[in-house]
Amino acid sequence: MFETIFLIAVLVIVAAWLIGIYNRLVALRNQIRNAWAQIDVQLKRRHDLIPNLVEVVKDYMSYEQETLQKVIEARQTAIQASGVADTSQAENMLTGALRQLFALVENYPDLKANQNVAQLQEELTGTENKISFARQYYNDSVMYLNNKIEQFPSNLIAGATGFKQAEHYDIPAEERENVKVDLR
Repeated sequence: MFETIFLIAVLVIVAAWLIGIYNRLVALRNQIRNAWAQIDVQLKRRHDLIPNLVEVVKDYMSYEQETLQKVIEARQTAIQASGVADTSQAENMLTGALRQLFALVENYPDLKANQNVAQLQEELTGTENKISFARQYYNDSVMYLNNKIEQFPSNLIAGATGFKQAEHYDIPAEERENVKVDLR
């Protein structure tokens, strides 16, 4: 009788432990989905601000239509991107196009002084900061899930229940290089 009760208690403890591991994996997967949704919200905000910016600057920058077109095309590519790697690459192209546009804005004193342009630049800068924080949270969440998937004994549960490693939101190689400063 005692042995039967002991065996049942051990089975209940093991079952509860396995359920706990599985539930933690589910929670981490959902955390990643939420983190990606937060990135998506900020990217949508960014995408919505860009047409306003282009509209404001296009009259001033009549000789810079190629740059404006690159921004518009990069935005469209970013909107159509799906998946972490594709989105990351498209958003990095959009960031480059926006940097080029903002560099050109510096050459137009009237445009630089325009309140609408200043406000849109400020909103985009704030959005870029939010995207950066959201990417950091997403990558942290990915790391936690990937660690759980690889660590014993949760790797046994993860493998048996079909959990796959998540993909990090990477920055491009050119952004990893040191910034070159020329003080001449």
